[in-house]
Amino acid sequence: MSPNITKHEYQISREERNRKNQHNSFVIWFTGLSGSGKSTIANHLEQVLFSNGIKTYSLDGDNIRSGLNGGLTFSLEDRKENNRRIAEVAKLFMDAGVVTITAFISPLREDRQEAKQIIGKENFIEIFINTPISVCEERDAKGLYKKARAGEIKNFTGISSPYEPPINPAIEIKTQQMSVEESVEKITEYLKEKLVYNE
Repeated sequence: MSPNITKHEYQISREERNRKNQHNSFVIWFTGLSGSGKSTIANHLEQVLFSNGIKTYSLDGDNIRSGLNGGLTFSLEDRKENNRRIAEVAKLFMDAGVVTITAFISPLREDRQEAKQIIGKENFIEIFINTPISVCEERDAKGLYKKARAGEIKNFTGISSPYEPPINPAIEIKTQQMSVEESVEKITEYLKEKLVYNE
């Protein structure tokens, strides 16, 4: 950071925003292979939280890459920068009193650990959508695995680029065993205590 930059301290704190919202704010970080079901489950989770009066916002991988991170490639270096930017944006939303839901492959443990450090360990809820690559390939809703197998997409996670599953995620969802509704129910049950704001 440039020595000429001075952070401005605002008068309204995150705690005051949480008090007004009557719930805590934090970041829910979905990780998993392409086609694992991250975005689908994240979307349903947000609908449930929103319908229950929780201030929410979702940050999705493709949406972020079509705007803020549009200039980044899928090299490991750019993936790292992609994750760093996402973590910084997610932290801003959290500071605004919003329960922030992110859905990104975020393939490397080191990069997810950096995101946790940026956001704060106590505010970072890692959810591993554990879907075997064979199932992801069968789904292949975007046709990406087919292109990756044909060599048309380079640095594709799970095919030509690594994915390192979380070692100890807050929640693990195995989509072969649980429906979207069951997955969301498991997550919301976990979040109940986390959401409670105490003066």
